Parts: sequence; structure tokens; C-alpha cells
Amino acid sequence: MTSSPPGEPEPPEGDQHELVHLDLAGGVATVTLDSPSNRNALSHQLLRELSRHLQSAERAAGIRVIVLTHTGNTFCAGADLAEAMETGMEQATRSLLSLLRLVVELDKPVLALVRGHVRAGGVGLVGACDLALVSEESTFAFSESLLGLAPAIISLTTRARIGDRDAARKYLTGAPFDGVEAARSGLVTEAVPMDTLDARLAQLIADLERVSPQGLRETKRLLNAELSRRMQAEGDALVQLSARLFASAEAREGMRAFRERRPPSWAVQSDERR
Repeated sequence: MTSSPPGEPEPPEGDQHELVHLDLAGGVATVTLDSPSNRNALSHQLLRELSRHLQSAERAAGIRVIVLTHTGNTFCAGADLAEAMETGMEQATRSLLSLLRLVVELDKPVLALVRGHVRAGGVGLVGACDLALVSEESTFAFSESLLGLAPAIISLTTRARIGDRDAARKYLTGAPFDGVEAARSGLVTEAVPMDTLDARLAQLIADLERVSPQGLRETKRLLNAELSRRMQAEGDALVQLSARLFASAEAREGMRAFRERRPPSWAVQSDERR
């Protein structure tokens, strides 16, 4: 495996603040998203560092589980829209697809630990994880449709978790929902009160540490075999769909409106329904 997803630009020379951290302790590798200034958006740098640290955790001796968590009040806000508008969405979505495949195909189970908000591509990242433990107060949204886009790449990992009717409502409206609803729909494993999150995490880790490395590896492969096949078969077409939508006039207006904190011109306002 390479340290950067295919198509990812090379890191700039010189010192650069690390946006993702890796900590190895006992049998647990903790990978922490640490770019709170942009709500842990999936910038080229963050994608590159996250992929590298996940691969390091996979290679580390004695590690049984990888915990993926975050600083700040947002686990991940999805694509870095400002960066994508400069470099194009095809490269960004191809890098995201590579990251999601990496999470799905690692031998070691990946457990998402969420204490805040999750949007768009961040929801797809949670969906790629084998287990997801979230606070009841966490919020989720498939916000792509509100920008004139579609949850193309992340449909691969999230449709593997939730049913047709749930997916239709959540994808089409882009409406936010809390951790309790995320657990009910199957998007996450469990939602617990914030003050019990760490204790529940310790219990889940202890459960995984009782399983043999071979048992974890082979069971994960069984669980993810169909998802891996779909990612291989459908990934390129979904990358092209994302790129086409991103370049459209509707999406450009949607993203401008989002950044300017105003309704897009194509949104029907409440007074127009009267």
C-alpha cells in the first residue's frame, strides 16, 4: 500500500502542522482527526495523513483494534469545499474512495468514536468502520443534496448499513438526525449518553481483545466481502458522477450559498408556497 491515495498531491516541503495523530497503547491504535479549524474536513493533507496512520496501525505488532476519533465538536464535516473548488472534485472523491476502501479492507477492525457532528463524507467514513460508538447527542446529515450534489461515493458504505426507506428519507432531505436515530437505522453500532461513552468504549475494546487476531481478520473479511466487491465494481462510475455534479451550475450555486450563509437561488422559500 502507498502512504497517499492515488491522485493525491505530494505534501509540500517544510514543516506542516499534522492534522491526524496516531497513538499506540497496549492493543489499541488510536487515530485522531485534529483539524478543528475546518471541522476536520477531508482536505488533501488530512486524507493523506489519515491513510498513512491507518496503514501504520495495521502494521503495528500487537494491535487488535483501531479507534478512529476526533478533537473539537465535529468528527468530520465532509469534503473541504474551498479546496475542492480550486482543485476539482474528481481528485477529492477518488481520494475519498481510496480511503474508504482502505478502512473496509484493513485486516484489523476499525471502531469510530464520535462525540459531535458528522456530515456528508464524514458519514461515509463512519459507515466504512466496522463498529461505530457515538454519543446520543451527536448529529448526522447527508447534506449533499442541499448543495446540489448527491451522496455518491458514500452511498457505498452507508447503504451497506441502512435500509431503503431510511436511505431515501435521509439522502433526499439532507435533514439532520441524532445519534439515537443513527443507531436505530443501523448506521452506527450504538449510541450512549456522553458521560458513559468512554466506559462503553473500554467494554467494546475488551470484547475485541478477547478474540484471536485470525478470528478478527477472517470475520471482518466475511462481513465486508460484498462491500469490497461493490467498491471495486462501482467506485469509478461514482467518482465520475460526483465530478459531473460538482461542476454543474446548481452545485456551484449551492456551495457558494453555503459559504455565504444564504439560501441558494434554487431553494423554494416558505413565502413562495403561500
